[in-house]
Amino acid sequence: MLDQAKTPLLDALKAYISSSHAPFYTPGHKRGRGISAKLAQCFGTKVFQADLPELPELDNLFAPQGVIQAAQELAADAFGASSTWFLVNGSTCGITAAILATCTAGDKIILPRNVHQSAIAGLILSGATPIFVNPQYDPLLDITHSMTLEGVEAALKQHSDAKAVMIVYPTYNGVCGDVEAVANLTHKYNIPLLVDEAHGAHFAFHPHLPKSALTAGADLTVQSIHKTLGALTQASMLHVHPSSRIDIDRLSKSLQLVQSTSPSYLLLASLDAARQQMATQGKHLMSRTLQLAEIARSKISQISGLSVLELNNPIPEFVDLDKTRLTVNVSGLGLTGFAADEILVELDVIAELPSLQNLTFILSLGNTEADIEKLVQAFTTLATEYKQDKQIVTSRTYNNIAPLAITPRQAFYAPTETLPIEQTCDRICGELVCPYPPGIPILMPGEVVTVEAIAELQKIQNLGGYISGCADSSLKTLVVITGHW
Repeated sequence: MLDQAKTPLLDALKAYISSSHAPFYTPGHKRGRGISAKLAQCFGTKVFQADLPELPELDNLFAPQGVIQAAQELAADAFGASSTWFLVNGSTCGITAAILATCTAGDKIILPRNVHQSAIAGLILSGATPIFVNPQYDPLLDITHSMTLEGVEAALKQHSDAKAVMIVYPTYNGVCGDVEAVANLTHKYNIPLLVDEAHGAHFAFHPHLPKSALTAGADLTVQSIHKTLGALTQASMLHVHPSSRIDIDRLSKSLQLVQSTSPSYLLLASLDAARQQMATQGKHLMSRTLQLAEIARSKISQISGLSVLELNNPIPEFVDLDKTRLTVNVSGLGLTGFAADEILVELDVIAELPSLQNLTFILSLGNTEADIEKLVQAFTTLATEYKQDKQIVTSRTYNNIAPLAITPRQAFYAPTETLPIEQTCDRICGELVCPYPPGIPILMPGEVVTVEAIAELQKIQNLGGYISGCADSSLKTLVVITGHW
């Protein structure tokens, strides 16, 4: 039984802060003595004393034998994994590495069309061929759920040579599909289930939260510890199930390809501390968070013109809901989510994600009662002072998978040209185009550009959304593959 109260990596870093040695190693600011005066005024100097490289006593991220190894073993024990890797390049590098570890050029991987753009990067780097399954879409709520079990099964039957299945669990809105059923189905084909669990790092620490992906049988899961727990931004973890079908050596090599060789010890130590906090206090902290979330949900749902996403009748693509994720539909006020978001910012409330009809808020262990009061008051003001007497139809008109003409890797390396967007229909897209957040592309390299896809992007932009990934964010032009394939 490991002692979860220990923080080996944080303790080693703390010891170095008090050391009086002469530093002749990177970084150049030499433990904070060379930083800008303005930077020191903003952050103080102590944090820079801990900004250290891989010194002997601090271990090595890619070949851990000391304090990093000890910290990762404690994390594996706390999260129910057989092995855990600390990630300093965010969940992005973990998802990319998961694909690299399971697929080579030409291999098929089954995944939902609403994957994060980091999965597209994994497809490009690995050369894998994506077999996309459309997730279920609720046009009334304007919310995308998970893939159906039937959709995954049909893809596996048609592509029985696939090397892996990847799912998103939970979605940005906190929607959880039946990951256990998908895991059981995937394992019948003796291939691994990979899970983008970026928004579910807290699931393992309270019985009233959805079950963690590892508990449900996933072979590999990637979690953004910084998104819902107490680590610094960009600090994440990758966990492997005790009975995983993953080649561990290949996974380690894949992570070396996509992680920095100069890892931030501030990020690594924050992972160690966040794990210790949740392992020793997690249930209490999550109970408090769930209580605050319920107060917000109850009060906001009583405001005229607003509705809150709830799980009323479970279906396979929506079997559970993360109650710490609050999604509020504002279309009843005659406002888009983008317009409501701008107003709330003026009222000192900032949402995680605005979309066409909804605003999504992340409630975590760092939120307070005062935050909830301000949130409820802001929505009260929004409903009484900004309500518009008009009907806005904002559900998507485009929710289909565009034809994949060539693989994302082929498209990435193909010659391209830039054309006025109205001239790009039926051409092969040469770039990633997606509303951000959440970073789910509507067009990706290798897909055929359709009239519907362009119309959806333009609608999102006209309603106040932000388009990223493409060279021309104004959407006047689009990069497409030159010639015919």
